[in-house]
Amino acid sequence: MSESSLLRIDDLTVRYGAIEALSGVSLEVRAGEVVTLIGANGAGKSTLLMTVSGLLRPARGAIVFAGEGITRTAPHRIVRMGIAHVPEGRRIFGELSVEDNLELGAYARSSAREVREDRGRVYALFPQLARLRGRRAGTLSGGEQQMLAIGRGLMARPRLLLLDEPSLGLAPVLVIEIFKALQEINREGATILLVEQNAHMALRIAHRGYVLESGRLALSGTAQELEGNPKVREAYLGE
Repeated sequence: MSESSLLRIDDLTVRYGAIEALSGVSLEVRAGEVVTLIGANGAGKSTLLMTVSGLLRPARGAIVFAGEGITRTAPHRIVRMGIAHVPEGRRIFGELSVEDNLELGAYARSSAREVREDRGRVYALFPQLARLRGRRAGTLSGGEQQMLAIGRGLMARPRLLLLDEPSLGLAPVLVIEIFKALQEINREGATILLVEQNAHMALRIAHRGYVLESGRLALSGTAQELEGNPKVREAYLGE
């Protein structure tokens, strides 16, 4: 593991009852990177993100963020430390407005001025949301809801953004738009750990990646190395 790791996971094992969802997984995410997790449904990708964000407790192993152990830290403290989790399925507050959803993403922040600035950055990143700021979130399209979910995560001003299946269920043109936004978010300084079924798009924007198979780490490497790996090409790139 590198000394520059922002996130380090060592020998992580997570169980659902008798079922072992993750078994001895070790990986790292360095500051400034986009790192993607690739694998089939049920491989343990979402489980890993939920464990990092404190929603699941591991049976064994350690999670270190910015040099501090967070293996058994409460989720709200993890958010305050600088990790934001955008879960699969968006999970926005449908009865609230777009703007109210964004404000909820900043619940741990104390500076009203900084919150206003960050809301402006979200609207610059996703102009559709600026036009819809007063609209009830449940009336937005799937793509707009995904933009809102990402924007709400950014309102915590995270050092590390955990993203679970951001392209799920979206039309191809919206997938391209979402991934362009993720590249911009990364350029602006956020480190990203990305779970994504669309391996083509994920590897296109990632610096490095890991392949999970049945809860175990099967492969790792740069995005280019994984794209060129025959096993990855056959199993996840459809080639």
